[in-house]
Amino acid sequence: MREDCKHFESRTYRNGETVRKCDLDLAPEAPWRCPADCPRFERRLADVNWAHGTLVTPSTPDEPLDALDRGDDSVARLLDEAEDIVNSAGPDILAEVQLDRARSDQPRWRRWLRRRP
Repeated sequence: MREDCKHFESRTYRNGETVRKCDLDLAPEAPWRCPADCPRFERRLADVNWAHGTLVTPSTPDEPLDALDRGDDSVARLLDEAEDIVNSAGPDILAEVQLDRARSDQPRWRRWLRRRP
């Protein structure tokens, strides 16, 4: 990935996992490569008034040996399918959260009476 691009983002979580991505979702082979002729590439300029710590962007994981060089967009298709799976679960999760919120808005005594047989 082009770490000098304005749209590159890297985030490391407490469990040690690192996400390396394009904020515009234009790098289908992330975290390994950006498109060679990306139309939205912008060189990252100096961050004014930002205080940077001593953290360093973790190294990029090893590339799959031949999957990215096939030229058949199989990696992009696989990632699109994974994204579709995650997106299809979204409405169910949202409905569940809204139901939980609606239940918590009721007074406790009403929730307690409903639970009794």
